[in-house]
Amino acid sequence: MADPLKPVGPSTDKDKPAPLMRRLIWFAALAVLGLIAVAATSYILRAVLFLG
Repeated sequence: MADPLKPVGPSTDKDKPAPLMRRLIWFAALAVLGLIAVAATSYILRAVLFLG
């Protein structure tokens, strides 16, 4: 089994990056999920302040 803490070097010319659309979809999905997480946290904290 490979060591999970072993550093990985930079990619070589043989390695191709993922297609642009796949990277953009991942970026958009992570941005939306981050927005949802921040909004949910803020509403929970607001509820705790006003109900508590």
